[in-house]
Amino acid sequence: MYLLGLGIILLVLKYLEISPVDGWPWWQVLTPFGLTVIWWTWADWSGYTKRRAMARTEKIKQQRLEQRRQAILPQKRRRDRQ
Repeated sequence: MYLLGLGIILLVLKYLEISPVDGWPWWQVLTPFGLTVIWWTWADWSGYTKRRAMARTEKIKQQRLEQRRQAILPQKRRRDRQ
């Protein structure tokens, strides 16, 4: 995502002819877009994207489980005292 953001910024600077980017050739301005495509292709091919999504889902699942445990434990203690 950082490369995509950089590419957009460079493209705007080139379009508005803001120095020093206005003197750069177009291939240099558009390079971050090509690198972004290469990154996304590699991330999908290698399974990096899928692993990150699975890790995120597992983290959310663990947080919910912990919240449920915390919600159950105080009730259980109250019953034990009575």
